[in-house]
Amino acid sequence: MHAQVGDSLVAESNKVDAPRRQGEILEVRGEDGAPPYVVRWGDGHEGLVFPGADAHVLPAGH
Repeated sequence: MHAQVGDSLVAESNKVDAPRRQGEILEVRGEDGAPPYVVRWGDGHEGLVFPGADAHVLPAGH
């Protein structure tokens, strides 16, 4: 996984009736765009995220 500040992190839900989560990447702490990322989620919460296999990055502007 590779990301830049301003990209979006999308975490798909592993439950049938739960929505996916999407947030803005505020900080990239890994080398060469690798995780972990500091993310501001759609509900305003911020946190350090080590994305799992159910997550992907959307480049800024998409």
